Amino acid sequence: MRVLDVSQRAASWALASALLFAVAVLPAQTLEAQTFSVIHNFTGGADGGSPFAGLTMDKAGNLYGTTAFGGSGNGTVFRLVFKNSHWVFQPLYSFAGGTDGANPQARVIVGPDGALYGTTQYGGAGYGTVFRLSPQPTACKTALCPWKETVIYRFAGGTDGANPFSEVVFDQSGSLYGTTAQGGTGSCDTSYTCGVVFELTPSNGSWTESILYRFTGGSDGGAPAAGLIFDSSGNLYGTATVGGLNNQGTVFQLTPEGSGWAENVLHSFMGTDGYQPESSLIFDQQGNLYGTTIYGGSTYGNLPGGGVAFELMPSGGKWTETLLYSFGAQDGDGINPYDRLLMDANGNLYGTASAGGPDGIGNIFKLTNSGGEWAAAVLHNFTDGSDGAHPFGGLIFDAKGNLYGTTDSGGTDGFGVVFEITP
Repeated sequence: MRVLDVSQRAASWALASALLFAVAVLPAQTLEAQTFSVIHNFTGGADGGSPFAGLTMDKAGNLYGTTAFGGSGNGTVFRLVFKNSHWVFQPLYSFAGGTDGANPQARVIVGPDGALYGTTQYGGAGYGTVFRLSPQPTACKTALCPWKETVIYRFAGGTDGANPFSEVVFDQSGSLYGTTAQGGTGSCDTSYTCGVVFELTPSNGSWTESILYRFTGGSDGGAPAAGLIFDSSGNLYGTATVGGLNNQGTVFQLTPEGSGWAENVLHSFMGTDGYQPESSLIFDQQGNLYGTTIYGGSTYGNLPGGGVAFELMPSGGKWTETLLYSFGAQDGDGINPYDRLLMDANGNLYGTASAGGPDGIGNIFKLTNSGGEWAAAVLHNFTDGSDGAHPFGGLIFDAKGNLYGTTDSGGTDGFGVVFEITP
């Protein structure tokens, strides 16, 4: 099994939604009192189209994101600035394809230097790039000034990796880390290699790639599509969409060991507890890990499980999985949660289901723990109207507790939206 690109994913989720909608037409949860609003409708033109990934917020409260298409046809990076009681959309960069990047599927992050860093699935040498975006060094004389892009690495498609879907993360020394879904040396099916974990180290204005781990597609996992996170000891954690003991995907840890890194598989999915994890992970304050899988979990009638939210708890050198919630096991439930979960100060979890719901095209959910049992509440069911459709990306909070995210399609022009939910 290989990781799907944007169009293939959308078709897969649409089919899953149609199957669920055929038997599920009544919502299972009561909507909470929330205010949903669209703060930008993408047109598919200069502003971009199909924002597959979630958003990033800087210290000033500005929102940043990417679109997989639009601009010059190869995707964009954008910013939303709150001015005079409304959000102002600013396109920052339009990818040119060719040696430049193309089709970003991950969100950008704000680096320690204040610049934006991200990945593109294609472009460069044809196998994707890692890029840096910064404001123009001189004062802007026009209303809309594009930022300056620097491609800091072009994947060659061989042992160095290929086709990154993930965002990148910095360590304390200023090096970048990420994953590629393909490339490396393993074989995950007849046509595709199994991906790598990479590090990019800056030196004298250039960046040097080092491979920390090449997946084999066996018990170690393969085709990592999500980003990585660090713990306080400098270990890395992530998910692999395939491989493991049951070929349903894994959660892995990479630990510095001597001059290299060693992989430890923390969990191999078996299907009933989820399969095909493509989300990044998050930690709680106790060091437990949380994530989602797109498929698996409990079934609804004759339909396959619609994915899960899970927790991994460390104890005695081992990690134990707890299934927090199984999507698609109730009428009108959302299915196929693709991206990371978000945790508030009270330990509640928030996320997006890319499909399912009363209209079959996804929702925004909240998971609350009461006495050890987790229950789901729907914050918004998408209608495929002006509110958008198919939210693939995760959510973020601002300082006031408002939630922000994107949908890949829908909206007034059909190319997706940026939305806000206020308590």
